[in-house]
Amino acid sequence: MSQPEQRTHPQPHAVNDAPTIDPQATLREMLQTLGFEVTIRQELVDDQILLDIQTDDPGRLIGRSGQTLSELQYLLNRLVFHQDTKIPRIILDVCGYRQQAKEQLVKRAAETAEKVRRWGDVLELEPMNAYDRWVVHNALKDDPDVETTSVEVEGSDKKVILVRPRRR
Repeated sequence: MSQPEQRTHPQPHAVNDAPTIDPQATLREMLQTLGFEVTIRQELVDDQILLDIQTDDPGRLIGRSGQTLSELQYLLNRLVFHQDTKIPRIILDVCGYRQQAKEQLVKRAAETAEKVRRWGDVLELEPMNAYDRWVVHNALKDDPDVETTSVEVEGSDKKVILVRPRRR
Protein backbone atom coordinates (compact mmCIF):
# COMPACT_ATOMS: atom_id res chain seq x y z
CA MET A 1 0.00 0.00 0.00
CA SER A 2 1.35 3.36 -0.90
CA GLN A 3 1.80 6.22 1.50
CA PRO A 4 -0.58 9.17 1.11
CA GLU A 5 0.99 12.10 -0.61
CA GLN A 6 2.12 14.74 1.85
CA ARG A 7 1.46 18.32 0.93
CA THR A 8 3.34 21.20 2.30
CA HIS A 9 1.52 24.44 3.00
CA PRO A 10 3.27 27.73 3.16
CA GLN A 11 3.72 28.82 6.72
CA PRO A 12 2.16 32.13 7.73
CA HIS A 13 4.57 34.92 8.47
CA ALA A 14 5.37 35.46 12.10
CA VAL A 15 4.19 38.78 13.50
CA ASN A 16 7.76 40.10 13.46
CA ASP A 17 8.07 39.18 9.77
CA ALA A 18 4.82 40.91 8.82
CA PRO A 19 5.30 43.69 6.33
CA THR A 20 5.12 47.09 7.90
CA ILE A 21 2.50 49.40 6.52
CA ASP A 22 2.56 53.18 6.30
CA PRO A 23 -0.75 54.47 7.67
CA GLN A 24 -0.29 57.90 6.08
CA ALA A 25 0.35 56.42 2.62
CA THR A 26 -2.56 53.99 3.02
CA LEU A 27 -4.92 56.82 3.96
CA ARG A 28 -3.66 58.98 1.10
CA GLU A 29 -4.31 56.13 -1.36
CA MET A 30 -7.81 55.53 0.06
CA LEU A 31 -8.73 59.20 -0.22
CA GLN A 32 -7.27 59.61 -3.71
CA THR A 33 -9.26 56.58 -4.83
CA LEU A 34 -12.36 58.35 -3.49
CA GLY A 35 -11.45 61.50 -5.43
CA PHE A 36 -10.12 63.72 -2.64
CA GLU A 37 -7.13 66.02 -2.99
CA VAL A 38 -5.48 66.05 0.44
CA THR A 39 -2.37 66.78 2.40
CA ILE A 40 -1.83 64.72 5.55
CA ARG A 41 0.22 65.64 8.60
CA GLN A 42 1.25 62.81 10.93
CA GLU A 43 2.26 63.06 14.58
CA LEU A 44 2.43 60.80 17.62
CA VAL A 45 0.01 61.86 20.37
CA ASP A 46 -0.47 59.86 23.60
CA ASP A 47 0.97 56.68 22.01
CA GLN A 48 -1.44 57.02 19.08
CA ILE A 49 -0.87 58.13 15.51
CA LEU A 50 -2.75 61.31 14.65
CA LEU A 51 -3.30 61.86 10.95
CA ASP A 52 -4.62 65.37 10.33
CA ILE A 53 -6.14 65.68 6.86
CA GLN A 54 -6.24 69.04 5.09
CA THR A 55 -8.66 69.32 2.18
CA ASP A 56 -10.79 71.89 0.36
CA ASP A 57 -13.89 69.75 0.99
CA PRO A 58 -13.78 68.85 4.72
CA GLY A 59 -17.56 68.46 5.08
CA ARG A 60 -17.67 65.38 2.86
CA LEU A 61 -14.93 63.70 4.89
CA ILE A 62 -16.35 64.69 8.27
CA GLY A 63 -19.98 63.79 7.53
CA ARG A 64 -22.95 64.37 9.77
CA SER A 65 -21.77 64.69 13.39
CA GLY A 66 -18.38 63.25 12.36
CA GLN A 67 -19.89 59.90 11.31
CA THR A 68 -18.01 59.62 7.99
CA LEU A 69 -14.74 60.53 9.70
CA SER A 70 -15.34 57.89 12.39
CA GLU A 71 -16.10 55.22 9.81
CA LEU A 72 -13.03 56.13 7.75
CA GLN A 73 -10.92 55.92 10.92
CA TYR A 74 -12.37 52.49 11.72
CA LEU A 75 -11.61 51.17 8.22
CA LEU A 76 -8.06 52.53 8.24
CA ASN A 77 -7.35 51.00 11.65
CA ARG A 78 -8.67 47.62 10.45
CA LEU A 79 -6.59 47.72 7.25
CA VAL A 80 -3.40 48.74 9.02
CA PHE A 81 -3.81 46.42 12.01
CA HIS A 82 -4.43 43.50 9.64
CA GLN A 83 -0.97 44.14 8.14
CA ASP A 84 0.89 45.08 11.35
CA THR A 85 -0.56 44.17 14.75
CA LYS A 86 2.05 46.22 16.60
CA ILE A 87 1.09 49.55 15.08
CA PRO A 88 -0.47 52.10 17.46
CA ARG A 89 -4.12 53.11 17.15
CA ILE A 90 -4.76 55.72 14.46
CA ILE A 91 -6.84 58.83 15.07
CA LEU A 92 -8.06 60.82 12.08
CA ASP A 93 -8.88 64.52 12.09
CA VAL A 94 -9.99 66.75 9.24
CA CYS A 95 -9.00 70.42 9.32
CA GLY A 96 -8.97 70.37 13.14
CA TYR A 97 -12.61 69.19 13.41
CA ARG A 98 -12.02 66.64 16.19
CA GLN A 99 -9.91 69.03 18.26
CA GLN A 100 -12.59 71.74 18.06
CA ALA A 101 -15.34 69.24 18.87
CA LYS A 102 -13.33 67.97 21.86
CA GLU A 103 -12.85 71.50 23.19
CA GLN A 104 -16.60 72.19 22.87
CA LEU A 105 -17.39 68.91 24.64
CA VAL A 106 -15.05 69.72 27.54
CA LYS A 107 -16.64 73.19 27.80
CA ARG A 108 -20.16 71.70 27.81
CA ALA A 109 -19.11 69.18 30.48
CA ALA A 110 -17.75 71.98 32.69
CA GLU A 111 -20.93 74.04 32.23
CA THR A 112 -23.06 71.01 33.15
CA ALA A 113 -20.93 70.35 36.24
CA GLU A 114 -21.42 73.97 37.30
CA LYS A 115 -25.21 73.63 36.99
CA VAL A 116 -25.13 70.42 39.05
CA ARG A 117 -23.09 72.20 41.74
CA ARG A 118 -25.46 75.17 41.74
CA TRP A 119 -28.80 73.29 41.70
CA GLY A 120 -27.90 69.90 43.16
CA ASP A 121 -29.89 68.13 40.43
CA VAL A 122 -28.86 65.20 38.24
CA LEU A 123 -28.41 66.38 34.64
CA GLU A 124 -28.32 64.24 31.51
CA LEU A 125 -26.12 64.97 28.52
CA GLU A 126 -27.18 63.95 25.00
CA PRO A 127 -26.47 60.45 23.65
CA MET A 128 -22.78 60.11 22.74
CA ASN A 129 -20.41 57.64 21.16
CA ALA A 130 -17.71 55.97 23.26
CA TYR A 131 -14.98 58.50 22.45
CA ASP A 132 -17.14 61.51 23.37
CA ARG A 133 -18.16 59.85 26.65
CA TRP A 134 -14.49 59.20 27.41
CA VAL A 135 -13.75 62.91 26.86
CA VAL A 136 -16.54 63.96 29.26
CA HIS A 137 -15.64 61.41 31.94
CA ASN A 138 -11.97 62.50 31.78
CA ALA A 139 -12.88 66.18 31.85
CA LEU A 140 -14.84 65.73 35.10
CA LYS A 141 -12.99 62.87 36.83
CA ASP A 142 -11.02 65.17 39.15
CA ASP A 143 -13.98 67.43 39.99
CA PRO A 144 -14.59 66.91 43.73
CA ASP A 145 -18.25 67.97 43.52
CA VAL A 146 -19.65 65.84 40.68
CA GLU A 147 -19.54 62.30 39.34
CA THR A 148 -20.46 60.89 35.94
CA THR A 149 -22.18 57.67 34.89
CA SER A 150 -22.92 56.31 31.41
CA VAL A 151 -26.40 54.90 30.87
CA GLU A 152 -27.60 52.93 27.84
CA VAL A 153 -30.15 54.46 25.50
CA GLU A 154 -32.76 51.94 24.42
CA GLY A 155 -32.60 51.19 20.69
CA SER A 156 -29.21 52.89 20.20
CA ASP A 157 -25.55 52.02 20.39
CA LYS A 158 -24.95 55.35 22.11
CA LYS A 159 -25.20 56.12 25.80
CA VAL A 160 -26.04 59.25 27.77
CA ILE A 161 -23.97 60.58 30.62
CA LEU A 162 -25.61 61.45 33.92
CA VAL A 163 -23.81 64.16 35.88
CA ARG A 164 -24.78 64.21 39.55
CA PRO A 165 -23.52 65.61 42.84
CA ARG A 166 -20.74 63.39 44.18
CA ARG A 167 -21.92 61.08 46.95
CA ARG A 168 -19.96 61.66 50.10
